[in-house]
Amino acid sequence: MNPYIGHDSQIYGIEEHRLVGGKGDGMRLLEVNNGKGLELTVSLDRAADISRLRFRGINMSYFSPCGYVAPAYYDSTGSNWLKSFTAGFLTTCGLRAVGSPCVDEGEELPLHGTIANQPAEHAYWFEENGELVVRALVKDETIFAAKLRMTREIRVSLVENTFTIQDTIENTGDTVQPLEILYHMNMGYPLLDEDSVVEIPSAGVSPRDDHAAEDIENWMKMIKPQAGYVERCYYHKFEKEGKASIYQPKIGQGLEISFDAEELDGFVEWKMMGVRDYVLGLECGNCYPDGRDVMRKTGMLKFLAPGEHKTYQVKVRMIEK
Repeated sequence: MNPYIGHDSQIYGIEEHRLVGGKGDGMRLLEVNNGKGLELTVSLDRAADISRLRFRGINMSYFSPCGYVAPAYYDSTGSNWLKSFTAGFLTTCGLRAVGSPCVDEGEELPLHGTIANQPAEHAYWFEENGELVVRALVKDETIFAAKLRMTREIRVSLVENTFTIQDTIENTGDTVQPLEILYHMNMGYPLLDEDSVVEIPSAGVSPRDDHAAEDIENWMKMIKPQAGYVERCYYHKFEKEGKASIYQPKIGQGLEISFDAEELDGFVEWKMMGVRDYVLGLECGNCYPDGRDVMRKTGMLKFLAPGEHKTYQVKVRMIEK
């Protein structure tokens, strides 16, 4: 025990809060502080995603105009997912659909799936081996339909400014189910502006569409917010280890994302330089966001058999110079 302090929270810890008012009323939030400058907010009622990320008191992530939106407001029609897209540092997309709304084998699928609007069934946290650990169980199960559940573990180091997100997804039903997941990680101001240095050391990059292709030579260059900007997405392929980083020289800090590119084989750079819609997505996943029907046709769609489970992990390291 530290003889200088009365309570651990003087230095580090986890506190649970609830929101009051607006569409986020009643939502449970975990405020996590590692005592070394890293702070993050875990939104338990939104799949235990990470709604805010701060380093040394400076915001790192993008928070959309929607703000906090409780799951009760979720509308699964078409692209109405956007009406509750808080973004934050992490919004998880999946588990049965990622990307464009589509019809796949007769099933109508909404934008980015339903998992991000599922509240954790239960969650708890503890300290272990120099880390703060949050564990949450999120179920996406329906009668007469697919039954998937995700056990999420977020480990925040007390020794260095890093954290990991590890998800184990299990098929608890009795039929084989498609499995799609995308870690929609969103960089925002002041980390993101026209001077940000973006590095994605991929083996190859390709545009999602003709609009992105028109400016592919500038995929790594950020610009000032532009009225009427139309998003551009670029797909990056890695050989084994996936990495992507952003650094802001004006604040002397940034972050790096790393992952197993053989397991998470679909990396998306979402470049959105609009007014107030100003965000850079660095998104690793096991698919591309073109709709599950397209992934099935290209052979990229993954599946889980009854009783089978799959684990994915992403690590985030803060950069300071």
